[in-house]
Amino acid sequence: MSLLEQLNQDMKQAMKDKNKQKLSVIRMLKASLQNESIKLGHELNPEEELTVLTREMKQRKDSLHEFEKAGRDDLAAGAKQEIAVLTEYMPEQLSEDELKDIISATIQEVGATARSDMGKVMGALMPKVKGKADGAEVNRLVQQYLS
Repeated sequence: MSLLEQLNQDMKQAMKDKNKQKLSVIRMLKASLQNESIKLGHELNPEEELTVLTREMKQRKDSLHEFEKAGRDDLAAGAKQEIAVLTEYMPEQLSEDELKDIISATIQEVGATARSDMGKVMGALMPKVKGKADGAEVNRLVQQYLS
């Protein structure tokens, strides 16, 4: 089942359950996917759908961080609920051990030895973990390995 079909099904269920928060997030996500499809001029493939999902998740996490920093607990709670709904559609996240294994293999693959090789490592690594790991966490672990 494609992501759009899943979203349509979940949207109907959210309407039946009168879950306004989930319904709102699903509609926002569908709109983002449709906008991306129009922008690219074709139906989205699963990788492009994942890119949109990841972008939406990052926006919510950034907003959550800003709301918490500003002491706006009411807005932070709403952002947390949106993140919870988006998480349902994200692929399963890699554990830290799995991530470390992929990072060490990639470092050996590109022959990185110093921090100056960070760009090469990240360039090879990010397509492997796209949507399955947080970019900031990946960056932190790569820096640990290269220092």
